[in-house]
Amino acid sequence: MTKIALFCAAGMSTSMLVSKMRKAAEVKGIEVEIDAHPESQMAKHLDGLNVALLGPQVGYILPKAKKVCDEKGVPVAVIPTVDYGMMNGEKVLAFALKLAGK
Repeated sequence: MTKIALFCAAGMSTSMLVSKMRKAAEVKGIEVEIDAHPESQMAKHLDGLNVALLGPQVGYILPKAKKVCDEKGVPVAVIPTVDYGMMNGEKVLAFALKLAGK
């Protein structure tokens, strides 16, 4: 089971993307747990996480996020803007799994 968390300004804009990622995982038979949270709560949601993704609108916090995530050994990256804008769950799922080394 791979645990993925998406972080954005309020945790709302990523919720639709989370649904699309879950559907893509289901179709491919990949076991994942994907959730969305506000970036302000990142530190609370890192335990047991395999990868953290930031919405492009909060990409500016990447240096701060790397510092917090590195302490827990969690890879973190910004979701590519085009994939986020198109709500391409399949591509974002593949991006997350690659980042997690899966």
